Amino acid sequence: MAPSVVGFSGVLTRKREKAHQQGLRPKMIQDHYVWLVWSSAFLIPWLAAYVAFPRQRKVMLWASLFTMPLGLTEPLFVPAYWNPPSLFGLAQTTGFDIESLIFSFGIGGIGAVLYNLLTGYEPVPLPPSERAARHHRLHTWALAMPLVSFPLLNLFNWNPIYSAIIAMALGALATLFCRSDLAPKVGVGASLFLGCYTVFLLGMEWTAPPGYIERVWNLPALSGFEIAGLPIEELLFAAAFGAYWSGVYEHFTWSRPVSHSRPRTYERSLN
Repeated sequence: MAPSVVGFSGVLTRKREKAHQQGLRPKMIQDHYVWLVWSSAFLIPWLAAYVAFPRQRKVMLWASLFTMPLGLTEPLFVPAYWNPPSLFGLAQTTGFDIESLIFSFGIGGIGAVLYNLLTGYEPVPLPPSERAARHHRLHTWALAMPLVSFPLLNLFNWNPIYSAIIAMALGALATLFCRSDLAPKVGVGASLFLGCYTVFLLGMEWTAPPGYIERVWNLPALSGFEIAGLPIEELLFAAAFGAYWSGVYEHFTWSRPVSHSRPRTYERSLN
């Protein structure tokens, strides 16, 4: 690990320990429930967005239900990438856990609509003439890029988190190739989700018993680089996921984001 990173991480750790000793930290969550509490934390903004933005509900439900089964891939990452204490000890005994399904559901819906919430956009159908464009001939392959590339990348002798990061990054690039109109959504979506996910990780680290990341993540198998005490792999995952998932609904459903104040006018102009 780079000396500067080690030093910065060490300073943060000492500050956290000092804050705990002085009673400045919130009451710590037991190791066994940290993953449950913070996987469920994404349901709070999810529910808030679902209630406050009715026009985004269809996208949120679609994306969340589509993402939720990805939680079943957890055995690929436990214990190679991390080994979180979970309800009923499921992660340790089976590789599966309930928390991963909750987490996948939450981040799927939030990642798909963050850009829409910021801009006030909502998806409207593409006209048939646009769908027939030459660059859409690879539409199916572009959509399948992460699913196809992930198992191939796993053939390399490296941690599966890198396969996941690269697969989603390739998916985002394939989206840009096939749907260049989604470029703003891909770029801004990556930044927005990275910000949300960073807050999530910092909150988890702050409320967990000291040393939770060191105990749960398989740090010797990773790059060793950290930012604010967080493994850089987590932040790269967030950026890649946000980039790919921000445009996944529009890409799958042949739609594009348009200001909800003028969708019908926009569709008429296209036709």
